[in-house]
Amino acid sequence: YVMGLVEGTKNFGIGHYLLPDTLGLMSPDEVAASLSDMMKSFPELEFDFHPHNDYGLATANVMAAVNAGINTIHCTINCLGERAGNASLAEVAVALKDKMGMQLSIDETRIGLLSRMVENFSGKWIAANTPVVGADVFTQTAGIHADGDLKGDLYVTELSPERFARKRVYALGKMSGKASLINNLDELGISLSKDDQAKVLERIVKLGDSKHIITSEDLPFIIADVMQSRDFHNITLLNCYINSGLNVESTASIRVELEGKELQGSGSGNGGFAAFFDAIEKLLKEGGFEMPALLDYEVHIPRGGNIDALTECIITWEWQEQEFKTRGVDSNQVLAGVKAAMRMINLRMQADK
Repeated sequence: YVMGLVEGTKNFGIGHYLLPDTLGLMSPDEVAASLSDMMKSFPELEFDFHPHNDYGLATANVMAAVNAGINTIHCTINCLGERAGNASLAEVAVALKDKMGMQLSIDETRIGLLSRMVENFSGKWIAANTPVVGADVFTQTAGIHADGDLKGDLYVTELSPERFARKRVYALGKMSGKASLINNLDELGISLSKDDQAKVLERIVKLGDSKHIITSEDLPFIIADVMQSRDFHNITLLNCYINSGLNVESTASIRVELEGKELQGSGSGNGGFAAFFDAIEKLLKEGGFEMPALLDYEVHIPRGGNIDALTECIITWEWQEQEFKTRGVDSNQVLAGVKAAMRMINLRMQADK
């Protein structure tokens, strides 16, 4: 049918004939065979190829079409289109350039910006691991990869982040190694001793169990928390359950270990931290411990942080006319304050010894 249609219209002055894989069913071999046959039958005509990505083969089919002699390819930004979409412009551009040696009049440094713009206008968000334009495609998570880069760019390819006006990121989390930490410290211009690096890395791996990825913006909070911490364990928080709701008072149930004994307490207050503070204050008051006055409560989140960003809580206390600060870091804002309070209690108990 298609052959007959083209044969019957070839003298109408049509500039381009569109040959679509409308349902995205074709394989690269089928594309190559079909388009080669069409171009051999009508060498004087100009054909376009319009792929779809239902089998995830759109970019591979584009390469087959170009090999067959097609000069015009239909693409979309972020693979937008019916069902699974059309061919991604970003993927097609880099594949034709890197794998087929073609020169394209595309400014690759603008591809990422254009992708984000289309995301905003279309309301269709791409996956973080989308080739070329995804948020995570230039992020090294495994420590062994970061170590390879550190020892001589072992993981450098033609798909470098600089090519697309981006930067390589070394994610921090439970899979991190020393190399990932060193790369992030270098980026921030921070130097740490080997012992302090080990302490920071230990905290990163521990935090990675509760937070998927720790960003470089989180790192200064972690470093400050580790550098301030001291190995005082006069009292240990074993469990803390805080319950908050709309238009109701928050409650807290805690379990601590103090001088080898386990103690339990509960409290309530206007907010999760207030409930915890009420519980721990009543529990310790029974043993004659007096809480200092809370002068200031600061919460910091990295600029541009996500909803799971680490939170740094710095509390200023006053005891016997002297002010001091303690810090807590956690992905849960209330628990960051809880950790700062527990550090204060341990410091006070140590000072009283």
